[in-house]
Amino acid sequence: MSSDTKPGDWDERTAGTQPDGDALKTRTLTDPRAMRALAHPVRVALLEAVAHHGTLTATQASQLLGESPANCAFHLRTLAKYGYIEEAGGGRGRERPWRRVHESVRITDRQDDPQAAIAAEELEKFFMDTVVERARTSLSRHAHWPAEWQHNSLGAEQSLTYLTPDEARKLRDDTSKLMEPYYSRTDYPEKRPPGAMPVEIIRLSYLLLHLTEQQAGAAEGADKTGTGQQPG
Repeated sequence: MSSDTKPGDWDERTAGTQPDGDALKTRTLTDPRAMRALAHPVRVALLEAVAHHGTLTATQASQLLGESPANCAFHLRTLAKYGYIEEAGGGRGRERPWRRVHESVRITDRQDDPQAAIAAEELEKFFMDTVVERARTSLSRHAHWPAEWQHNSLGAEQSLTYLTPDEARKLRDDTSKLMEPYYSRTDYPEKRPPGAMPVEIIRLSYLLLHLTEQQAGAAEGADKTGTGQQPG
C-alpha cells in the first residue's frame, strides 16, 4: 500500500513496472464513471490477470477466466476506455496484447464531486466484499492447500492495541516498506523463487469506537453515582 494512503482509502495494488522498465504510478480515482466501470467482477479479474501475466490478449484472457473471447474483448476495451490498461503493441483484434497503466489504484471517499464520493464509497465496498469473500473461501479450504503450505504462517490473525495517530502512520509505513521487495514478483515470473505461490495479503486497520463509547459511558455512570468523584 502506498505510503500516503489515508484512512477511508482503498488501495488495490497490482504492482511493478512496465515490461519496458518504466516505473508505474498510483492512480487516485476521481471520475465516478471510471469508478463504476471498475466495479465489475470480470473487469477486476482481467485487471489482476493482466498484472500477473504482464500482457494479455482477449483470447488468452478467455482461456484463463472461462469467459468468451468476445466478452473478454469487450471488458478489456472498457478498461482501456477508462485508463486502466493500454495496448502493448502488436497483434490485431482479439489477439492484441494489453498491459496495465498504473501499479495501483486508490479509491478515496474524500471527493470534491458528491457523485464521485458516492461512486468511491460503492467501489470501496465492492473491493472489500470481493477480497474478504476470497479470503473466507481460501481459509476455509486450508486443508486442501498443498501439504507444504498447510503448516506455515499464513492464515487469519487479529490483534488489538492502542496507538496514537503518529504511531499508526509509522506502523503502516513500516509494514509497506517490509512488503516492498516482494511486489515486483506479481509481474515477473522470473523473479519468483521455486515453490512460490500467489499469496493475497489484506491489511485492515480501523478504530474500535464502541470501546471508547463504552469507556465514556462507564465514566458518565460513575460520575452520576458519585463513585467517580475524587476525594476532596
